[in-house]
Parts: sequence; structure tokens; C-alpha cells
Amino acid sequence: MAVNIVECIDDSVKIQNVIVSVSDKKGLDKMIKGLVEVNPDIKIYSTGGTFSAIKAMNIKQLKQNLIQISDYTGQPEMQGGLVKTLDFKIYLGLLSETYNEAHKADLQRTGAVPMDMVIVNLYPFRETIARLDATIEMARANIDIGGPCMIRASAKNFLRVAVVTNPADYDWVLDELKKTGGKLSLQTRFELAKKAFALTAEYDTAIAKYLNGVNFTEASKCYRKMN
Repeated sequence: MAVNIVECIDDSVKIQNVIVSVSDKKGLDKMIKGLVEVNPDIKIYSTGGTFSAIKAMNIKQLKQNLIQISDYTGQPEMQGGLVKTLDFKIYLGLLSETYNEAHKADLQRTGAVPMDMVIVNLYPFRETIARLDATIEMARANIDIGGPCMIRASAKNFLRVAVVTNPADYDWVLDELKKTGGKLSLQTRFELAKKAFALTAEYDTAIAKYLNGVNFTEASKCYRKMN
């Protein structure tokens, strides 16, 4: 299998196109307003409840620049929000390399946008299984799929993309953006990528550990079998 070995990158990347899809909306208001303050022309691509939360902020500069992911991809969300961001245009935007001419051609051919930042956190799986009334079905329903995929893609491409997975990081990320005129350094993107991969590793470990501790007979009682 051939892999891309990248040689040329930009140290500082201007944050212009951002995907936002969060379960934990703590600090989101401050983060979004801070991004718009730094760059009034910034475009925010968002999903479901996150889109509604950002729209409710009534940020004047975002009136034309808040875009629902389904409008961008041309595909409506799957019932239950099961598929929202698992789309070719999304991943072209996350994984494309700045100085790769073939990637530039792919972006132009599909109308995809190179994403510079992803703000994502995950379904509350660990919080769900900690509940006294937690069932296998409640746990299963709270296994995030699209979030970890976007996090991993963005973190892999720290060469160009910043991935912010923890609301506790919003303040210092905004501080750097304000000091640099809306840009994030390679060092910052690298440090954020480390945190992102740690998060997905811990998340998958929690899922595997939980499932390994569940007795199948007890688990199957959640469901009415149709055959």
C-alpha cells in the first residue's frame, strides 16, 4: 500500500473553515463568539443540535457563514443522527494536504472545502454506563462513530488541521488565535493531536472493557427477537 510522505507544510495555518459537532456544549458560546471575533469571515459547518445551539447565539457575522453539514454534503442526516459527517466531502476537507496538487484537484472537482479546525467531543459513553439503570442498549446507543472518525482524521493531518476535543482547551486556543491574527502554529496543532488520539484510545478502551464485562444472556434480554 502506498502512503503519502509529506515534505512541505505551513507552520502557521489561518483558521477559516471549522467543523463543530459536540455533545458537551460547555463553553461553546464563548468559543464560537471568540472565533468570529478573531475572523468575522470564518465559516462554521455544524450538525443537528450543535447547529441549533450556534444558531440560537444570534451572531450577526455568522448569518451567512453558519452552514448545516447536510446542506454542505447534500445528504440529509440519517434518522437518529446515526450518519451525519461520514461523507467523502468531509474527509477530503480533513485529510487533504496543502501542497498536494492531486488533493487540490479533488477539492475542486467535488466542491469540498479544506477544513482548518474541528471542534468535536464524543457521546457520553462512560457517563452512560456509570448510571445505575444503564442497560446494554443504552450503552450501545451512546457509542459515538462519526466523532472518533473526524477526530482521528483531523489529528492525523495535524500538518494542516487543528482538532479541539476538550472544552478546557478553548481559552488557550482562542488566546493564540487572538495573538496571531487567527492562525495556529504547527506546535499547537501537534499538541492538540496528541490529546485527540489519547481521547479516542481511552474511549475505545472504555467500550471494550464494558462489553467484555457484560454477560450475553443478560444483554440479550434488552431485545425482542423477531426470528
